[in-house]
Amino acid sequence: MVTTTKAKCKICRRAGQKLFLKGEKCLTPKCPLIRKPYPPGQKRKRRLGGLSEYGRELMEKQKLKKYYNLRENQFKKYVLEALKKRGKVKDTADHLINLLEKRLDNVIYRAGLASSRSQARQLVGHGHFFVNGKPVNIPSYRLERGDKISVRPNVLNTSYFQNLKTTIKEHQAPSWVKVDKEKLEIEIVGEPTLKEVSPPAEISAIFEFYAR
Repeated sequence: MVTTTKAKCKICRRAGQKLFLKGEKCLTPKCPLIRKPYPPGQKRKRRLGGLSEYGRELMEKQKLKKYYNLRENQFKKYVLEALKKRGKVKDTADHLINLLEKRLDNVIYRAGLASSRSQARQLVGHGHFFVNGKPVNIPSYRLERGDKISVRPNVLNTSYFQNLKTTIKEHQAPSWVKVDKEKLEIEIVGEPTLKEVSPPAEISAIFEFYAR
């Protein structure tokens, strides 16, 4: 099911904060959350304090799920995978963010080759990228340190990617992603962390939601 432009804006308004679902528009005064800083259908800003504990946990879960443009079953799978690592990794929340950030579609977005995760998913699904020299069209493909992503040669000269070489110059990729802005090539050179990503949700509340 395709999420319309207006529906994406309503998701942010329900969450009460920007989830950056529409790319650059989220950074402009045209962002509906700036003009209507209250949930859809309400003229007054909802008080989060009135939520039950379950309601608060649900809201945190929804925020992070929408932030990464995932369906419920996809998101749940990542959370449960992270929970299984409790006691085996230094920080379970950090591990969850690591799993989510190292999806191929998310890395394409973080590197600046797409204006939103939704667009990044479409580009990957259309087979526009190679990973370590091999074509990959799976948005959820999990990358590791040392992996290299390149644009498929037969689409590199299309107007989209040629124009991207100009717009990407001002883009600041995270420290764990190295981008060759002229060749439009990406290399995973580190590990994403909770501190650097600073997700728009309380991870502990999400764990509590799925641990019920």
